Amino acid sequence: MNRLAIKSALESMMFIWGEPLDYKSAADVLECDKKTVYECFLELRNEYIMQNRGIQIIQTDKKFQFGTKKENYEYIERLCAPIKERRLSQSALETLAIIAYKQPVTKAEIEDIRGIKSLRVLEGLMLKGLIEEKGRDEKIGKPILYGTTDLFLQKFGFKNLSELPDIEEIEKIISRDDEEVQQIMLDFQEA
Repeated sequence: MNRLAIKSALESMMFIWGEPLDYKSAADVLECDKKTVYECFLELRNEYIMQNRGIQIIQTDKKFQFGTKKENYEYIERLCAPIKERRLSQSALETLAIIAYKQPVTKAEIEDIRGIKSLRVLEGLMLKGLIEEKGRDEKIGKPILYGTTDLFLQKFGFKNLSELPDIEEIEKIISRDDEEVQQIMLDFQEA
């Protein structure tokens, strides 16, 4: 195996391995001389430095792994910053509140409370992972029972369902003017 082929294999192995790769282990896999493999790691590391690449090879003791160039941290941070999620619609929030307080609850029970069909809203909440099926009711037709998920608790900042605000608190919010309620809902969703 020539040095170019060894370096190519080392790059692939570091990429897949993800953790620091010991040169001895790499030499065993490649069935090559340990000294040659170590030298190839060093050459490869220096090539990345000389080419001013965004990826670098980090050496820890006699192990090697890929890492990003420190100067690019700002760009990586911006790329990986959480994307703002679309806000829930008023009907989705209403449906989610009914499910949170009444769970497990059927679609028919939700629609009785809301006074309108809720199938699409339920599908949307399920796609977002905020609600899930909790089984079947014993009533005729065995309708699906819905309940909230751990993601719901996480997104809304609750440890468990007992932390949900009391109904009286919600009624106080509802009695406020629409603009103030919208701002409270926006603040709540962004939390």
